[in-house]
Amino acid sequence: LTNLTKGALLSLPAIIFSVICLSLPGRADLHSPNGPVVLTVSLADGSSAEFDQDALGRLPQDEFVTDTIWTEGPQTFRGVRLADFLNEFGVVDGELILFAVNGYSVSLPIAQIEPGGALLATKRNGQEMTLRDKGPLWLVYPYDQDERYRTEQIYSNSIWQLNRMEVKSGS
Repeated sequence: LTNLTKGALLSLPAIIFSVICLSLPGRADLHSPNGPVVLTVSLADGSSAEFDQDALGRLPQDEFVTDTIWTEGPQTFRGVRLADFLNEFGVVDGELILFAVNGYSVSLPIAQIEPGGALLATKRNGQEMTLRDKGPLWLVYPYDQDERYRTEQIYSNSIWQLNRMEVKSGS
């Protein structure tokens, strides 16, 4: 293979990702924020995407009410399910590393992220969350729904002030 051919093959996943994003109705604008960037996603193929609140709001939304160990009384969380968010990128395996503004990070095996589980919350009780209020993004689980969501591991995965994700490919 020539160097030109090798370079084209190495960038093929990024090219395919770009073509898919541009060809899906309404998806190209998801990765072109107009407002302040609240989330940066780096994929295993070297491509990345940035999201503002509006872009996240255009993804399939879900909502649940649950108690948390950090708040008083039932809280209503709204956002996109983490499994659905990763499906936007075709991510099905590997490791997901989530980073908070303060440097806290958690690592989740992507195979363990299930539909109906973790929610990438953009709103709590109908309001966008600020940095002072665990926002702008908080990974929450429906803790009241199942005892599996009330473990130390799940609580430590419930990262708030989330602003960055990295997808590492599986081995």
